[in-house]
Order: sequence, then C-alpha cells, then structure tokens
Amino acid sequence: MAKPVVAIVGRPNVGKSTIFNRIVGERVSIVEDTPGVTRDRIYGTGEWKGRLFSLIDTGGIMRGEEDEIVRLVRMQAELAIEEADVIVFMADAKTGLTQPDRDVAEMLYRAGKPVVVAVNKVDHPKQLAEIYEFYSLGFGEPVAVSGAHGTGIGDLLDAVVSLLPEGKDDTYDEDVIKVAVIGRPNVGKSSLVNAILGEERVIVSEVAGTTRDAIDTPFERDGQRYVLIDTAGVRKRGRIYESVEKYSVMRAMKAIERADVALVVLDGTAGIAEQDKHIAGYAHEMGKASVFVVNKWDAVEKDDKTMHRFTREIREKFQFMRYAPVVFLSAKTGARVGKLLPVVRAAAESHAMRVPTHLINEVIVDAVAVTPAPSDRGRRLRIGYATQVGVKPPTFALFVNDPELLHFSYERYLENRLRAAFSFEGTPIRLLARRKSDDE
Repeated sequence: MAKPVVAIVGRPNVGKSTIFNRIVGERVSIVEDTPGVTRDRIYGTGEWKGRLFSLIDTGGIMRGEEDEIVRLVRMQAELAIEEADVIVFMADAKTGLTQPDRDVAEMLYRAGKPVVVAVNKVDHPKQLAEIYEFYSLGFGEPVAVSGAHGTGIGDLLDAVVSLLPEGKDDTYDEDVIKVAVIGRPNVGKSSLVNAILGEERVIVSEVAGTTRDAIDTPFERDGQRYVLIDTAGVRKRGRIYESVEKYSVMRAMKAIERADVALVVLDGTAGIAEQDKHIAGYAHEMGKASVFVVNKWDAVEKDDKTMHRFTREIREKFQFMRYAPVVFLSAKTGARVGKLLPVVRAAAESHAMRVPTHLINEVIVDAVAVTPAPSDRGRRLRIGYATQVGVKPPTFALFVNDPELLHFSYERYLENRLRAAFSFEGTPIRLLARRKSDDE
C-alpha cells in the first residue's frame, strides 16, 4: 500500500527542517549508524494515531537575490502541489506574514490541495496572538508550533492526519515484480524504460497506478510478469522535478515505495555523482532490492579492465549497498539490455526469500563459534536463538541477553554470514536485536 505524502513548504528560514525532524523523530534512526548512508535526508516516514505517511522537507534553498529566492520557493511549492496529498505551509510568527508567504499561499490556494498552516517559533503562550494574521491566508485555523521546544506538534499532526486520503492497495498480484527506474536527471531512465519494453512484441497498454497521475506499465517476459512503476515520472523530461535536482527525489521516492526492485541508473560516461548516492540511499533505507544499471556503456572508451574498475568504484562509493549487483548496458543501442531482467528477477526472489528457523540458527551458531562476540566492559553478547520475522526485505530477530551489546561491526559480521549461507543477492537484510526473557 502506498503511503500518502505530506510536504512541508514555505520560504527560507521558517524552520521547516526543524519541524520535519520533530515529526520524523527516531524513525530515521534505523540506518543512522550505517556508514555511507547520506545524512542529508529530505524525506522520512511519519506516524500519528496509527496513520503512516511519507514526509517531504522542501527546505535547503540557497541564499541569493530576492527574485531568485522567490523563484526557488515557487519551484518547490509547485513540486509539492503536484506530488503531495496534504501540504504543511510553514510560516514564522516572529517575522509575521510576508509577501513570499502570500506568493506561495496563492499557488497552494489555486491548486485546491488540502493545506495546514503551521506558524513556527511560537515559543511562549504570550506569542499566540501573533498567529491570527495568518487566518487571512484562507486555509482555516493556523496551528501554532515551536520547533525549538516541540510544542504544538501534536495539534499539527492531528490536523494533517484528518486530511490524509485513505490508502489504496496496489492491484497487482503477489507474483508480479514491481520495478522502479530511478536516478538523477539525464542518465537515460526514459531510454532504459523504452529499451526494456522494446524487446516485447506486444506491450500491454499502460494503466493508471495508485499514485495520482502515475502511469504503470505492465509486461511479461519469459513467463514472469513485471510492472514498471510510474513510467510517467520517468518520461516527463524537463519537468520541474527533473530541473531542480534536489527535489526530483519526491517522485522517485513514491515510485521506490511501491516497488520491489529499484533500478539505480548511473551514467557510465559521467561517473558517480554525490546525488547518485542520495538516490540509491533512499532505496536502501526503504529496504528495497536494488540493481545498479550502468547506462551509456557504448560511449565509454574501454579496455579489458574498465568494467572491473567501474564496479570497484561503485563498491567504494556505495559501501552500504554491496549486495546490489551491477549490470552494464546501453539503452540506446540495446547492448546487454537482455541481461537485466534475469538479474531483477533474482533480486526480487532474494527480497521475498524465507529461510527455515533451524537453518538460520545453524548459521548463527556456527558464526558465533568461529568468531565470538567481543566483550564490552566484561559483558559479552549471548544469542539465544534467531528467527525470520519478515520479508521484503528479509528481516531476522536475534533474541539476546542485552540488545545494546550487539555492536554494529558484529551485526555486519552476522549479516555477512547469513548472506554467504543463503545468497540474498540484490536485497538488504535487517537484523533486530530483541531481549530474550528468562523463560525463553
């Protein structure tokens, strides 16, 4: 089920990122300690009263001339208008209502999307009177919040959740592999979609996806059914989310969330950019299977070591995704495109793999026998037993004497032993340390 999307918009310096962090809170901490995962996150998952939603922070606008700031605010507001289900319009009680606020408000009002006005920096009850001028925006009752003190966040989330649409289930059968094609602008995503589909003599007609304005493209190959998720987002070249690179992630995020496998498209002629790491990191953090696709390989000057060198660079730059296979191809010429779907299929199978409990415990017992957990201030981790508690991605619970004794390095060691035993090619796996009760 695709989560609804909430976007935080507003002019610079109103505290969007602070409120974002307050709402997302500890929910991002699952991957905080993973080396190589970008800290510059502008999306997260929020939860309030049992409702999950994706939260987008459209912050991070660089300073510039006034007209440039207004232009960038307008761009991100347009992006939020297009993609979000509910918009949190942030303003600042200390500066009051400004013309840039009115500009953004006008756009939001014309769009007809549900909007909640959050007036930040109301750090003391005496400042409550300062929010009343924001009634004039026409979005109903403003909500006073303080990012610094965390007050008013519950009221804000009450208002947001009341406006969220009901989630829609994807209509695809369990055996259909859902694939998202992601990557920064101009790496050849649209060409890759065409190349994948081009081998098919009869292309099933495009169908509307569960995300508004998304177009999904189902097809079948070698007896396996696939669907390319939101090809509309891939094909709309030059649109706002392509031209403003940092915000192109919003559309990609929604596609990743609905997918089983993410194709992370890299430009073989341009090398690896920082934004590639950001985009791949979203797929990893969401627990999706991934395949690196190095496109434009026809245009690369090669010797017998070129592919090996590029693969090594991918492994160095994406250390947190060593599990993801790499496919070199040319969407333009069609070279090696046929190698891609078998790799996608294998990654999807790993992503959904279940392992019997007795086999998991054999691997863990052997792993501990070979390399016992290091002791911490005289205490050593003891693993009672392990079991698989989920798939997509494969998730394992380790019942231990003290979860805090499972250090990252030992967790990585156990993960590597599980990978060696059961392959898990193409998928992240999760290990959860649970305290073993005395009677277990």
